This record gives sequence, C-alpha cells and structure tokens, in this order.
Amino acid sequence: SSPNMGLSLGDLYTSGLLFLNAIAVLHEERFLTKHGWSTNSPDVTLNPASLKSKVLSIVKAVRLVMTWPLIFLNILTILFKLILG
Repeated sequence: SSPNMGLSLGDLYTSGLLFLNAIAVLHEERFLTKHGWSTNSPDVTLNPASLKSKVLSIVKAVRLVMTWPLIFLNILTILFKLILG
C-alpha cells in the first residue's frame, strides 16, 4: 500500500484473491449447515430460484472450478510479495 492510503489495483487484486480463498475454504457440512445454508435445506430444494440457492451454487462453483487457479494465484502472489515487498 502507498503511504497516502489510496486503493490501488494491487490492493483490489489482493482483496479479491482473499475473498475467493474465503469462499473456497467454506465447508458445507462443518460451517454452512450449522447456519442453515445447506443444499439439503427445504427452502433451497423447494425454491431453486431463491437467493440462498444461487449463493450456494456460486460457492460450489468457486470450490469446483477455482481450486487450481487459486493455488497458482496464491503462489504467484506470495512470490511477488517476497521478491518485491
């Protein structure tokens, strides 16, 4: 970050990467089910067009599709931060 606390593209990239990492590590049985966000809950199975159903499908898609790209992006980000500070 710059000394004047501005928001740079690097900061936006880092925050997006952290957000995708947070979505990718959410475990449905351990965390989401405890809070009523399971794919087996009645409001999701009876109403597939609900917001909860759409959010759960996005979480599943991120976990399925973004696993290897996230590993690659995390390695690149760590190397970049180690080399350039």
